[in-house]
Amino acid sequence: MGVFDKAKQQAEQLVGQAKEALGKATGNDEVKRAGQRDKIEGEVKETGQDIKDRAAGAVDEAKDRLRKDDDS
Repeated sequence: MGVFDKAKQQAEQLVGQAKEALGKATGNDEVKRAGQRDKIEGEVKETGQDIKDRAAGAVDEAKDRLRKDDDS
């Protein structure tokens, strides 16, 4: 995952936490729910990117193993 993407997703989570806290403090359920949505969206995006990165790493590892077998 790119550093920029990770920072963006974490920022989205922080904004969501802030909105959720603001909504709780002011009794505004709409803002609270919007904050929860933002926080969850950021978490889901980050998790998806982590899975994608792990899969790419596994593919690269498999390619390296095959290349080593071909060289033998």
